[in-house]
Amino acid sequence: MSLTASVKDELARLQVDRVSARKAEVAAMLRFAGGLHIISGRIVIEAELDQGVAARRLRLAMAELYGHSSDVVVVSGGGLKRGNRYVVRVVKDGESLARQTGLLDGRGRPVRGLPPAVVSAGVGESVAAWRGAFLARGSLTEPGRSSALEITCPGPEAALALVGAARRLNVSAKAREVRGVDRVVIRDGDDISAMLARMGAHDAVLTWEERRTRREVRGTANRLANFDDANLRRSARAAVAAGARVERAFEILGEDVPDHLLKAGQLRLAHKQASLEELGALSEPPLTKDAIAGRIRRLLAMADKRAHELGIVDTEAVLTPDMLDL
Repeated sequence: MSLTASVKDELARLQVDRVSARKAEVAAMLRFAGGLHIISGRIVIEAELDQGVAARRLRLAMAELYGHSSDVVVVSGGGLKRGNRYVVRVVKDGESLARQTGLLDGRGRPVRGLPPAVVSAGVGESVAAWRGAFLARGSLTEPGRSSALEITCPGPEAALALVGAARRLNVSAKAREVRGVDRVVIRDGDDISAMLARMGAHDAVLTWEERRTRREVRGTANRLANFDDANLRRSARAAVAAGARVERAFEILGEDVPDHLLKAGQLRLAHKQASLEELGALSEPPLTKDAIAGRIRRLLAMADKRAHELGIVDTEAVLTPDMLDL
């Protein structure tokens, strides 16, 4: 089961006893999942949901809170919409339910955002509105660079109302329009966890945090591996470059090389890709990294000085562009 489906399944089974919160949830579900239609001169309310358990929750709430019965039609998926869709429809006394839930104002005009009773209510109603909106049109993507908790909204007014409700819950949400569709998005990982917990999806929070932690650990491991790999490549190029310079130094100095510098240079030529630490360990007697590096540095300096005295190319002349790219 996807993260989105598991969150919706958990939220649809959540027990809520507070009447005002249940009414706010119903209003949000109807507002975000469907709308009002005029059929044969009568107002019909429809809400299209992608979870059967959410459709059952909506029907039960409308019956218990407002005394309205409803029908449900199962629509098979096709095209972009995979899986079954559940259309909850209220035909009888649809206008009465629309007024009771706040979908119509006192003058009989459709409310473009969320009902005033929800917008001006407290924290519990704000939580319920987010829960209803998520059950209707919510989605949750996997933790990562593009992770988001997102609600597709019926219009900009509904999006702004949802952003305001999130603000009352101390959660940062942003309204945006993408290809003509209004959305409310929460991107921060901590805010996503906070909103899931607020809505009541506590099992989903644990799953989200587990996957989030696993991804962060994997990402850190990959970054460290890439860093180590880059360091190894740089060290190998530096060792090859040093070997080429040592070879040129021997050509310049001939037999005029002190014995301890000669041995260090010979080690560098015999193990062209070894690190300085490894060269020190191969020396007899063993030398520290700094000691072997100092001897090779003095060998090259001596050869460069002799080359300048003789007017010939020094040890750096043998370096290729690849060797210089350190």
